[in-house]
Amino acid sequence: MSEPRARVIPEATVARLAVYLRVLTGLAEGGRSSVSSGELASAAGVNPAGLRKDLSYLGPCGVRGVGYAVPALRERLARALGVEEARSCVLVGMGNLGSALAGYAGFGSRGFSFVGLLDADPARVGEVVGGTAVRPVDDLEDVVAEHGVTIAVVTTPAVVAQQVCDRLVAAGVRSIVNFAPVALVVPAGVDVRQVDLSVELQVLAFLDQQKGVHLVADRETEQVALP
Repeated sequence: MSEPRARVIPEATVARLAVYLRVLTGLAEGGRSSVSSGELASAAGVNPAGLRKDLSYLGPCGVRGVGYAVPALRERLARALGVEEARSCVLVGMGNLGSALAGYAGFGSRGFSFVGLLDADPARVGEVVGGTAVRPVDDLEDVVAEHGVTIAVVTTPAVVAQQVCDRLVAAGVRSIVNFAPVALVVPAGVDVRQVDLSVELQVLAFLDQQKGVHLVADRETEQVALP
């Protein structure tokens, strides 16, 4: 008899599972041993029904009326997301943003370790950021091979981002987080997550503007309703 096929978890659900893991990590660091579905859902910004549906992809979780055991659920989420052990990553582009990301200690507690920091500027080579020395970008392929890296972060200027991406893919990297303001072209089997901070700010600006429009409209409605 063949084994049952694993359920495919939708990408949107994977993103929420990562948020649950972050919340549970914070609870565990604070000494919590259990959490209710309502509390976990509220901390993650979802409703309890949505939380339970997301966690159903992991199989039976929690006890009705009791909630979830924080250590156990945290371990299951880490295993499902593939971060139960530290994942080696490289970061290319040690400008202000790259340096800030490389120096952020929170990645280590979430299962990610920058084993290679690379930059094209000779003046940056040799600097130590977050405990790792910056190496010349010419060493990219060597660093990827040395550590078996499959995940990379790109924070280079847009004009060189595609070239760096091509080198990463050729070296064996399968997953890229791209902060450069340009869409990267990759072959099938390579995943790219685009993070454009300017776009996010523009979205927030639009939403903030809409709040102002609705506020003015509500005030005008109230004035019309006055006797």
